[in-house]
Amino acid sequence: MAWYNPFGRKSSRTEEKLNPAQQYYTEKTSTSREPIIKYEQAYEQLEIVNRAVNMIVDDAAEIPTLVGGPHRGSGVVKGIKRSKVSLLLNQEPNPFQDINTFKRNLMIDFLLDGNMFIYYDGAHLYHLPADKVTIHADSDTYVEKYTFDNKITYSPSEIVHIKENSFYSLYRGVPRLKPALKTMQLMLKMKSFQDNFFKNGAVPGLVLKSPNTLSEKIKERMMLSWQTRYQPEAGGRRPLILDGGIEVDSLSNINFKELDFQNAIAENEKIILKALGVPPILLDSGNNANIRPNMRMYYLETILPIVRKLNFALERFFGFDLAEDITEIPALQPELRDASAYYSSLVNGGIITPNEARDRLGFEPVEGAEEIRVPANIAGSASNPDQGGRPEGEEDSGEQATDS
Repeated sequence: MAWYNPFGRKSSRTEEKLNPAQQYYTEKTSTSREPIIKYEQAYEQLEIVNRAVNMIVDDAAEIPTLVGGPHRGSGVVKGIKRSKVSLLLNQEPNPFQDINTFKRNLMIDFLLDGNMFIYYDGAHLYHLPADKVTIHADSDTYVEKYTFDNKITYSPSEIVHIKENSFYSLYRGVPRLKPALKTMQLMLKMKSFQDNFFKNGAVPGLVLKSPNTLSEKIKERMMLSWQTRYQPEAGGRRPLILDGGIEVDSLSNINFKELDFQNAIAENEKIILKALGVPPILLDSGNNANIRPNMRMYYLETILPIVRKLNFALERFFGFDLAEDITEIPALQPELRDASAYYSSLVNGGIITPNEARDRLGFEPVEGAEEIRVPANIAGSASNPDQGGRPEGEEDSGEQATDS
């Protein structure tokens, strides 16, 4: 919003109104507050986390970007050509990476930290690990500068920042894995307990009793002899030695089925998948009739919102209209029978030409199919459906015979 003089003509000195509350924001510097190591541990050790994160990362990175005309607003980068923007966003962001690798690095950061940071050096795009980037707030505008690992400083015009949703922070987003952090830690503890149980033979299968008190040396010798002969690592049970007249009432009520935690793990996996936005049915085996609608919902509610957040930030930065190219996504395409009926109705209704329909269905154009078809109307004129009855200028052959 600009200031104008009272005579109605714009003043030579144009000033943009700033946010007067900016100086009162308490968040002066914003660093990553997420326990990235815990997320990485869950990503590397829990199968469900690894699979779900990889699904989102790979699917989002495969969607190309359509570069349109200049954006209505002014971009941060001046004088860049449309072909250059298309090259950076679809083929080669920098001399060292292909576009898929570049986007996958960004998406991993987005899921584990809730932020993406891209450095533009005037010619190429580079990924900056989000957990090492600090945002320094400005008391007048929005961001004063960015620092990487407290060593390298970047100006706001060099950085593209994509932020996930967050309630408490104006500058940094919250990763989607955060609500499921306790669930992931619980699953790691379950698996650790199982590993220790089967490794150490926690439930003894034999009790050795002695009325006399045995020395520790004798106990160790007996245990060593037993382990050498029966090898607990190969499936043998460890013995329990009770001396000094000690009796055991109930050895253990725990069986292997209860220690498997299968039901608890299955429910926790669903919690993690829902937090990430992946329908659990997509990872279930078997023939499910609901696969297609769930796959469509997965793209519409999880994949495309992430891709659009990235494109919106790049759109503002480069100053060109950007859109997602979804033509090659099978889950978002109609069935072939529905598609053929849909385009046939458009052609017969005079909305698109036959060649346009053939192009959208993946067929080559043919000669003589470049014209719009005029819908036939038996109640009136074929060239003017609004005209009722017989077209003007045409006479019935019977009337001609009468007049003669």
